[in-house]
Amino acid sequence: MTTLHQAPVSTVLDRLFALDETASPAATQAFDTLSGEERAALMTSKTAYPDLYRRAKDLPLAVSRETGTLLYMLARASRAATIVEYGTSFGISTLHLASALRDNGGGRLVGSEFEPSKVAKARENIAAAGLADLVEIREGDALQTLARDLPLSIDLVLLDGAKGLYPEILALVEPYLRRGAIIVADNADWSPDYLARVRSPAAGYVSLPFGSDVELSTWIGSR
Repeated sequence: MTTLHQAPVSTVLDRLFALDETASPAATQAFDTLSGEERAALMTSKTAYPDLYRRAKDLPLAVSRETGTLLYMLARASRAATIVEYGTSFGISTLHLASALRDNGGGRLVGSEFEPSKVAKARENIAAAGLADLVEIREGDALQTLARDLPLSIDLVLLDGAKGLYPEILALVEPYLRRGAIIVADNADWSPDYLARVRSPAAGYVSLPFGSDVELSTWIGSR
């Protein structure tokens, strides 16, 4: 059995996925009142993300179970020891990635989350799962928190925060990517600039859409 499928990790994940499926109407109302155009503008904006995070502070905004399993598999298959996560929320994706680190023999995950209440919940969930020794969650705007003290060689990156900032976050981590590093971008279709970059043959990536909502890329460039 893997760490992912054993208690306490599996117990915490089951609780969080159940919470995501039964999000209260009050929690979702902030989004339901927006028009399609307003919602799209929030999702793609490079400046309105503070409003987006305030509206979503009570929502897990979880990756799917399938995407979570994919993250675990990719981290295990690549023998990742260093991971950077943009957009921690309640920590569901973090638990999948940290489980892989545990099963790989250890490592370090640096996460970033804008909303303070979510940072507190994520830390509680990670501690309850017994994975706190592997994870550092940095509170605040990722444009600042991920601009310093990153691992000198990064094996895997998950992008799952404000979609409009995917190109900027990629630029922050790119100098530290080891050749062959994996980048997983959830809901990347909301960031056409990001897709144009990682799909350009000259940019140093091999990239393709995976499933209906994930862009999977590998860094093969040189510096």
